[in-house]
Amino acid sequence: MTTPDALRSGKTHRDENFPVASLIIHPRHREAILAFYRFARTADDVADNPSASPAEKLKLLDSMAASLTGENDAVAESVRLRGLLLARRLTAQHAFDLLEAFRRDVTKLRYKSWSELMDYCRYSAMPVGRFVLDVHGETSDSWPYNDALCAALQVINHLQDCRKDYRQLNRVYLPLEDLKAARIGPEVLDHPFAPPALLAVIRILAARAVGLLEESRPFADRVRDLRLGLEIDVIRTLAENLNRRLMTRDPLHDRVHHTKSEAAALAVVATTRFAGRRLFSRGGSSSMVRQR
Repeated sequence: MTTPDALRSGKTHRDENFPVASLIIHPRHREAILAFYRFARTADDVADNPSASPAEKLKLLDSMAASLTGENDAVAESVRLRGLLLARRLTAQHAFDLLEAFRRDVTKLRYKSWSELMDYCRYSAMPVGRFVLDVHGETSDSWPYNDALCAALQVINHLQDCRKDYRQLNRVYLPLEDLKAARIGPEVLDHPFAPPALLAVIRILAARAVGLLEESRPFADRVRDLRLGLEIDVIRTLAENLNRRLMTRDPLHDRVHHTKSEAAALAVVATTRFAGRRLFSRGGSSSMVRQR
């Protein structure tokens, strides 16, 4: 059977649209977060590889799950994550939830409604943030804010990459109900420019992402770890900016993704805003959360 190594894309955490265990995060937590990322990246590469059959992909994902539980040691990324989870006494459930999302990527190419898409995000996006919270010793009280932010990030990624997903993987994450209401079908995603009806759908979905970002607004200030709060604020700032671009640009033709310099400039803005909020709200520096 083909191994995950044979299906690698070569993509790393530095190639993602949003920061993954950036230098903002305390070094003691970065190893675990990067191990979780490499596990997710391996599964993602399996699900997205065009040369493997669906049956082969599902077998590989099952093998990753078996390596995570200790039934075998076939997949190094699962074995590494398993050891870190045991050492830190963390649940493996978030990793299993991610595997469910990648199984859906193999078997489910269309999403009927916004609620179906949000259910997908429950497995594809929300577990990532929940794991990071667990690593930092945060409680599940922050999960609603995490879930809203992670779902927004997923939707933004889907909108940015809607043409590529359709052309390369025959996947459509834009809800079919919204396309049908606009009297268009998924085939418009193959056009060189988005017709007005598709742009209208993209902006409706971007507006829903605005709602999710608003739900997540308290998140950065609700976590106890100062570094993690800053990382959250940077990610949310990047997401807001990308979402504004989706309101005015054509993702089938225009660049939406940030360049490195654009992302860095936005990170500076977020850092300044976060520091000011923490220093001057509710009694100044004495209200700042402790570092762990």
